[in-house]
Amino acid sequence: MAPLSKAIAFESSSRRKDETSTHRGVVDPDWNVASVPNGGYVLGLVVEACIRHQASEPLRDPIHVTAHFLRTTAVAEFEIHVRTLRAGKSFANLVAEFKQQDEVKITAHLIFGVLSSAPSPSDPLPTLAPPSPYARRIPLLTHPSQLTGTEWSRRPLGYMSHIRLAEDPAIQERNQSPPADSTNGKELEWAAWIELRDKDERIMTPSLAFLVDTFNSLPELLAQRNYGNIKGGRQWFPTLTLTIEFKFPIPASDGYSRRTVGIHARGRYVNNPQGRHETTIEVWSAPSNIGEDIDGQSAGDWREKQVCLAVSSQMALVVPMAVNRRKGERASGSKL
Repeated sequence: MAPLSKAIAFESSSRRKDETSTHRGVVDPDWNVASVPNGGYVLGLVVEACIRHQASEPLRDPIHVTAHFLRTTAVAEFEIHVRTLRAGKSFANLVAEFKQQDEVKITAHLIFGVLSSAPSPSDPLPTLAPPSPYARRIPLLTHPSQLTGTEWSRRPLGYMSHIRLAEDPAIQERNQSPPADSTNGKELEWAAWIELRDKDERIMTPSLAFLVDTFNSLPELLAQRNYGNIKGGRQWFPTLTLTIEFKFPIPASDGYSRRTVGIHARGRYVNNPQGRHETTIEVWSAPSNIGEDIDGQSAGDWREKQVCLAVSSQMALVVPMAVNRRKGERASGSKL
């Protein structure tokens, strides 16, 4: 029943002298896909727990997370147990377990360090950034101020009242064009601006875990093109593994939106069993909110100024939506 920043919250946190900590709370029901909490939202709880675990340490920034979703999570009380495996000068390695009903539902390995975009005089390695022609630019092509909200997804998403979304029409058009190289197949992609509706909301590091799991995957893009037996809105795409590399700090200066990001997703493979597929996701800063009036001069070179906040990859399945509802009921009521 809460916006994202409040939904990623705990009732209590405690740390012991043996480098472990425990965090307790309740999964918010608004952040469900049908009957099951969005995997990225639940991972955001894990990331927040680890940030709290490291709050008094010099290495406070998450650099990388790898998560395995072992069992279906539920709208219920949870405990997150965090343990320090090793703490060095540059990186700290943590293990976290998300538990409900005395069962481990998610296990994650995280690397913490110092996430800074400032150049280091002692580091001789080059940084690949604009204006270098080799530097990656934001893959979205349409400024968010030029767009309005998009009616998105026929899936039952409980959190659509908390976010606003505008798909990039330039990427949609590119999906419709014939492949440039017919001998290698056509890569389908999806891109959109996602805005947190509450004007007091802010994109925070744990928010990125939810945002990397909010996109149209390859099976959904294929369903839009009436390919095979994939039916839009009738399938559930449960995540089995999800990784996130946090690239740059979230900009806090003028010229960047505080509650909007750009999402770009692409996939190449769908395999048996159960429609196993991969998706690569990039999350970028945004120059404005969706449909927001801005100075025309500020919009001129906006693509050169954006930074990549996170790169993620995940492996997921394609199963009937009825499986979601059945597993959601079982996870809420009894052990799986």
